[in-house]
Amino acid sequence: MQELQMPSSRAVIDHPEGGRWRHPWRRQLAGVLTAAIMLMPVNAAAQENIIKSHGIATYGDLKYPADFEHLDYVNPDAPKGGEISIWADGTFDSLNPYTTKGRAGALGNIFFESLLEGTADETGSYYGLLAESLEYPESQDWVIFNIRPEARFSDGTPVTAEDVKFSHDLFIEQGLPSYREAVKQLVKEAVVLDERRVQFIFQDDVPRKNLILQVGGTPVFSKKWFEETGSKLDETRLEPAVGSSPYLLESVDVNRRIVYKRNPDYWGWDLPINQGRHNYDRIRVEYFADSNAAFEAFKRGEYTFRIESEAEANTWTQSYNFSAVRQRHVIKEELPDGNIPAALGFVFNMRRDVFKDPKVREALGLMYNFEWSNKTLFQGLYARQDSFWEGSQLEAKGPPTEGELELLEPLAADLPDGILTEDAVTFPENDPGVALPSRRVMRQALGLLADAGWEAGQDGKLRNAEGETLQFEIMGRNPLLDRVVNPYVENLKQLGVDVTYNRIDPSQYTFRRRAFDFDMVIYPYTMGPEPGIGLGQPFGSEDADHSVFNPAGVANPAIDTLIETIVDAQTREDLVPSVRALDRSLRAMHFWVPMWYKDKYWVAYFDMYEHPETLPKYALGYLDFWWWNEEKARKLRDEGAL
Repeated sequence: MQELQMPSSRAVIDHPEGGRWRHPWRRQLAGVLTAAIMLMPVNAAAQENIIKSHGIATYGDLKYPADFEHLDYVNPDAPKGGEISIWADGTFDSLNPYTTKGRAGALGNIFFESLLEGTADETGSYYGLLAESLEYPESQDWVIFNIRPEARFSDGTPVTAEDVKFSHDLFIEQGLPSYREAVKQLVKEAVVLDERRVQFIFQDDVPRKNLILQVGGTPVFSKKWFEETGSKLDETRLEPAVGSSPYLLESVDVNRRIVYKRNPDYWGWDLPINQGRHNYDRIRVEYFADSNAAFEAFKRGEYTFRIESEAEANTWTQSYNFSAVRQRHVIKEELPDGNIPAALGFVFNMRRDVFKDPKVREALGLMYNFEWSNKTLFQGLYARQDSFWEGSQLEAKGPPTEGELELLEPLAADLPDGILTEDAVTFPENDPGVALPSRRVMRQALGLLADAGWEAGQDGKLRNAEGETLQFEIMGRNPLLDRVVNPYVENLKQLGVDVTYNRIDPSQYTFRRRAFDFDMVIYPYTMGPEPGIGLGQPFGSEDADHSVFNPAGVANPAIDTLIETIVDAQTREDLVPSVRALDRSLRAMHFWVPMWYKDKYWVAYFDMYEHPETLPKYALGYLDFWWWNEEKARKLRDEGAL
């Protein structure tokens, strides 16, 4: 399942161009078990079978039974204690992760829990967290959550059905426009049945798949705190709202440091889903101007855990020769990443007139030479990405399959030419020894531009019939990507494009991104293995005018229909051709110039952290189910490493 996204609900940590870091409490929800009929809820059909379960899944059954003792991938005996410290870039002016203004601090949603929570070894599976169980009819027209009687906010007050309804209503009233508009179309209302029972009733004319997962994954806030403080969800503030999670705020030094501390009075320590998790006494986030400054600080031991991003291949291969590594005080480790890689690439803002013609977008995309970048800048460590679901069963390959054609044929008039007969779009292979694409690729690009009405004048610049140059700006914020963007800019100039690269400060970048005030940005589309209603935010017409997750401005009736087909899919067999058809169609629109991907995490850490021998497929979990070794930490201190 792909959930609807909220602004800054995942903190920006260490990803090029502000990619979203995945919260250690990843919300992925779980399989359905049938049980006895309970109290008949409001508006329920009298004869409809009511299912009661400890969780729910998009497809299939739950992996973990109701009486499971702990998740398979954790160490249930992991010791509690110690500190892990990480880094974040730029600045922050808020500890409210849902603010629509300014920039929120890293891990700002660490304070909040939801009714349901996912695991890192399943997809589309959620289990009860704040809720001990849920009830729903086979039609899934509504759902009732039964809140655990022991659930408490950090101020000691109980988590109630009123808090759940309040939180839902708060997102509808003050949340990100794209989120609240989407949810209003899906959820009719939230109803308090009693102190610990809350019901969500869904709209009559919308698909049911994923709706329970969506409302079950919404963060729950303290109604009492918001009413007493008069705070708003979307405002900038340094006082976090009261939540119910294992962590509290210890201290904050604006633009320099945030420290979170483990709550010894956390209500949920004994829950099976929490065994072996949330192990650190403190999580410290140190802020630095850029990755170079952060790396030097790491070498000095100013923070203790670092993930190298895709843009830092040279750092990974060439810079880990400092004394702490040589003395084995710092561990350098490559760990498997089983997630579908984020579809990182240059994105055209199709709201701009200059990018309305797909031939222009295709031609400009051809000028990025991945092979040269990979060899020259990244030591050949990456593979070229072609698909939004790269390397998965959902990736479109070759010509359309029979199942894809069945979906695409009625929609062909609204999709790019050749969608029914041609192979899924991939990019031509270039000479890795030369920055400029091959002559064949250059001729192809110039031909496409000529067909779109752009011809080179005597000065070599491309102009249209009105004499206007083909002009646009690439907007960025990450200095690590300068060496990637600048060669692309030079290639475009060789083609005759009047292009500039403007790297701006993080706050200005955030403001302009939200206002769609850009021509091209670098953006990571994050797709899941069981996509659903969340696809409307990056690719749907209804959200295109206000969704910050749709930088390209995709708005196409055929794409909308394919999204509806995916949401309607009741089995995995129905889902696969639907997503492949969508992947094929999006790639054929040429609004995205893919860059690269890798299937490993690059991590470096001071040798006082440990993790399970076998990590789960879908999470690294370093803030979740890793732990601190006191003896190793003492040894590092004694040897002067920290």
